[in-house]
Amino acid sequence: MRALIQRVSHAQVTVDGRVVGRIGRGFVVLLGVTHADSRAEADWLAAKIAGLRVFDDEGGKMNRALADVAGELLVVSQFTLYGDARKGRRPSFTGAAAPERAEPLVDYFVEQLRDAGFAVATGVFGAHMDVEIHNDGPVTMLLEREKGSGGTGEQG
Repeated sequence: MRALIQRVSHAQVTVDGRVVGRIGRGFVVLLGVTHADSRAEADWLAAKIAGLRVFDDEGGKMNRALADVAGELLVVSQFTLYGDARKGRRPSFTGAAAPERAEPLVDYFVEQLRDAGFAVATGVFGAHMDVEIHNDGPVTMLLEREKGSGGTGEQG
């Protein structure tokens, strides 16, 4: 499971001209699921994002987490995070999980964040979405649990 996190001042996602999700200050989470992912990866990633200290404190240092700033989340499923463009000019998306496997894990991930007390808006799984992101900083991070490490590390 990969998450591209962007710290935002506000963001929204629109489907067919209708706003389906909107947040103020917080994170946009572009979330990709691969074949081997399970609830364990979703749990780890949700906890990592919830505790990530990338909001400025009174001294201007990135020292505050999402809860410290009453931040919100906008989670958008993004199978293209598993696109592989190393060969040729057309990316391969075989690394992305099939929708019937990915959608329940995305839903589970969102529930973990909501259960932790966060306001979470979402896009629409599988829909063509227009995502408006007002990146704050900019601060952008790629998070991924290392396979075979017992979840003690992350890449990115």
